Amino acid sequence: MDKKVLRLSAAELGRRVGAGTLCPLELTEAYLAAIEDHPMGGRIYARTTRARALTEAMAARSRARSGRRVGPLDGVPMSWKDLFDTAGVATESGTALLKGRVPEVDAAILQVMTRAGTICLGKTHQTECAYSGLGLNPVTATPPCYNDLEAVPGGSSSGAATSVAFGLAPLAMGSDTGGSVRIPAAWNDLVGLKTTSGRITLEGVVPLAPKFDTAGPLARSVEDCALALAVMETRPAPDLRGASIEGRRFLVLEGAPFEDIRPPVLDGFCEAVTLLERAGAKVSHATLPPVEAALALSAIIYTPECYAEWRDLIEANPDVMFAPVLERFRSGRAHLASDYVAAWAALTQHRAEYLASVAGYDAVILPTAPNLPPNAARLMRDHAYFTTENLLTLRNTRIGNLLGLCALTLPAGRPSVGLSLMCPPMQEDRLLRLGAAVEAVLQG
Repeated sequence: MDKKVLRLSAAELGRRVGAGTLCPLELTEAYLAAIEDHPMGGRIYARTTRARALTEAMAARSRARSGRRVGPLDGVPMSWKDLFDTAGVATESGTALLKGRVPEVDAAILQVMTRAGTICLGKTHQTECAYSGLGLNPVTATPPCYNDLEAVPGGSSSGAATSVAFGLAPLAMGSDTGGSVRIPAAWNDLVGLKTTSGRITLEGVVPLAPKFDTAGPLARSVEDCALALAVMETRPAPDLRGASIEGRRFLVLEGAPFEDIRPPVLDGFCEAVTLLERAGAKVSHATLPPVEAALALSAIIYTPECYAEWRDLIEANPDVMFAPVLERFRSGRAHLASDYVAAWAALTQHRAEYLASVAGYDAVILPTAPNLPPNAARLMRDHAYFTTENLLTLRNTRIGNLLGLCALTLPAGRPSVGLSLMCPPMQEDRLLRLGAAVEAVLQG
């Protein structure tokens, strides 16, 4: 098989399977061979599920030959972040705290995707317990950034992103609690979808902060993300044909998202916005007080929930954890319950104020991350640098999580620079159609 096929989008692979020009079994074997042969394969995949993949591929081949395909991604392989339960295969969420944990059944979302014909290639490495945006994990493995092999790839869905970027999967499933789909997607020049909290079932998914945890795809195109979401929800995909940004109103979110922004990111973002304006978009700029207020609540909103979720496991065996991640978890002990409850009440008000402020816009846009992928070796030796870069990395994406929005990141045109679009909750189909229009402009 021509190795160029492994660089095709998931949608295109599905079309070729449907047309009878591509065999799902041969495709799966090619991806498994690529994973095994790639020098970074072991740093990207925690483990492959060869027997399962080949069995599923043979079934997909049989359906394709007899005209019984069950969906647009039937016969298309994909990777899964190592916090989605896989029956009979270790699911450890990147931490020694869960070493040897083998679930008996698949996560609900994996069951749905399997019934729709997708093929499980294996489990990808991630940040420990999904609690960092950098993708650095000395406990298991740190995948390389596609654009800089000495840099971190973004997290926590680090292996998910790099499995697609390096051509070791056409589609990946990740999770996003504060930016964990969008950061690695942006830093590896991919499209990543953060779904609205509560939209996709998380049954059988190792949690971090259940009030914020979401599942979402990472892929080469907006079309792939739209197909993946539709398959997850067992419904037709939104129609992206003819999408245009002519006359669309976008709000560039000023203020906090641009503080300490690195020059290449700023330049890349501004270039992308200029392209949108030339294509007929109407772009405004504003600082929104509800955003600034929500960000100020971030620590007290996130850390107590994360620590409460993991406390018993952590305190039973803290020495096996990467120290900066352990420190982040334990920071959740410092907050009073009364302050946590008051913060949630305030956040609920800020969410309502934000939605009222942006009601006249089609989407809010901002740089996905204000920085570029940091050097992995420096992060390992400089604890203060790890802390400041991690907080900076997650600041912009966390806005979408705090405000309960859906969000999409697209490559802005420069390596490791992403442009994010945010829409109100449960408006993923509209967001994806806008994303397809923006994608077409940015790709020229």
